[in-house]
Amino acid sequence: MDKTEIQFVYVDVFASTPLTGAPLTLVTDADGVTDEQMRAVAREFNQSETTFVQRATVTPATRRLRSFTPTGQEVYGAGHNALGAWLWLASSGELELDGDETTFTSHIGNEVLPVHVRRTDGRDIVVTMDQTPPVFGDVVTDRAELAAALGLREDDLVADRPAQVVDTGAGHLLVPVRDRAAVDRAAPDAARLTAALKAVGGEGCYLYTGDTVDDSATAYARFFNPAMGIAEDPATGTAAGPLGALLVAGGVVEPAATGEATVIVEQGQSMGRPSRITVTVAGSRVQVSGSGLVVARGTMTLPQTLPEVSR
Repeated sequence: MDKTEIQFVYVDVFASTPLTGAPLTLVTDADGVTDEQMRAVAREFNQSETTFVQRATVTPATRRLRSFTPTGQEVYGAGHNALGAWLWLASSGELELDGDETTFTSHIGNEVLPVHVRRTDGRDIVVTMDQTPPVFGDVVTDRAELAAALGLREDDLVADRPAQVVDTGAGHLLVPVRDRAAVDRAAPDAARLTAALKAVGGEGCYLYTGDTVDDSATAYARFFNPAMGIAEDPATGTAAGPLGALLVAGGVVEPAATGEATVIVEQGQSMGRPSRITVTVAGSRVQVSGSGLVVARGTMTLPQTLPEVSR
């Protein structure tokens, strides 16, 4: 049987030490990998997302990135899937860095978005990714059903702030919860939550509260996306970006004199993988920043013929 070998790395994203943050499997040279092979590899690694780096196919993109969930669905948006890819590209010598900060462009789905790579004084690499301008979508009207779908009581949800879908590349339902204990107590019913998300056009669900672990943080959050096969994700840039946009638009976070507001999101604590996501908002511009590190490398052998998967 003919076989193909691919190289992959394992990146902890939004992390400062190994075994924290959001784990990402990254196939580093995926130009010859077919769609079905990508889906099979994503099932094999069984991470929230597996990302494939390809040569750019449109101008002016530097690289094309494609990401798949364990259920084989392709996902878009500039989150930990993209940030992990750019961390590896910058740290592996694949990119020519010009001074302390260099701007590249990332082709994800139908979007070509700026990516800014810089080295800190300690020479660590920090990646800042532009997301698309925020779109504020539907609001949940059946709060009791949403709470039940999350395994919570209705009074666990903040009474004077709606649960709303916000999209900065991926549309997620942002649900304000009264405190960290209630966020940690959430135990979603996958079928009911999937139905609640579908009703308002949400892809995933981001529970958040201002009751943070660290006083320097703005929000404490957890992310669930049962329809995509993601029971829980320890760091979700595509949800933190919308949350930053929502908190600024709602006046919860005020911009500085420069017109830019900073939102720091804690996530992953309940999974034992603490993550810290920085979001900056200036008008309609939303950016997500973070660092991370490569913790493993390997080779995977793919058969030429893959087993059929019923959908």
